[in-house]
Amino acid sequence: MNELSGVLFYLIGVNIFTYILMGMDKQKAIKKKYRIPERTFWLLSLLGGALGVLIGMKAFRHKTKHKSFQYGAPILLIVNIVCFVYLFFYMS
Repeated sequence: MNELSGVLFYLIGVNIFTYILMGMDKQKAIKKKYRIPERTFWLLSLLGGALGVLIGMKAFRHKTKHKSFQYGAPILLIVNIVCFVYLFFYMS
């Protein structure tokens, strides 16, 4: 497995993980249980999981009223894409 496929595998994994956490947090919110901190979602978004956050927001209708998530997640997705494109051209 070359470096590029490793990066792609990582991005898929972190986005699936982030999406699942969004669903879990929504269920915890409904049941009024201990929630996953927002900083966890921000950290995962910075580490490449912004797409998972955005898809989770839409699928679970979760954190859609938070302005920080409405604007911050798409911005971090753009940052993720720019970093991935940079890595793609740097590694090839």
